[in-house]
Amino acid sequence: MVYEARVTLRSIVEGIRFDGEVAGFTVPLDSGSDAVAPSPIQMLLVSLAGCTAMDVIEILRKKRLRISAYEVSVTGERRTEYPRVFKSLEIRHRVTGEDIPRGAVEDAARLSDTKYCAVHAMIGASVPIRTVIEVLPA
Repeated sequence: MVYEARVTLRSIVEGIRFDGEVAGFTVPLDSGSDAVAPSPIQMLLVSLAGCTAMDVIEILRKKRLRISAYEVSVTGERRTEYPRVFKSLEIRHRVTGEDIPRGAVEDAARLSDTKYCAVHAMIGASVPIRTVIEVLPA
């Protein structure tokens, strides 16, 4: 399967704003000092969070667990010198529900990290990624 994304300049007067277009969707990008949209590097974090979240919630639903809330956050530390790539990343899965076995969430996250999430596989090839699990009662 071939994917294509286009980035087009939206404004050359105000900041550094572009529109990314992929599969009929438009995503604004901005890395100016008065940004009104996420930067490309921030979107990388969103891609990782979204990819693993979709995997994990699907696996947990197949286990028929009663999840009332699910949140994934990704944080990272970047180099100060250019290129300012990430030195490390942390994925935090926060699952809330009734009688949620911690082991089930750990297994789902491990499967996402090692088998299903293509974004994790690509980024993890060059950046250490730590996964943290939080299970909270409903």
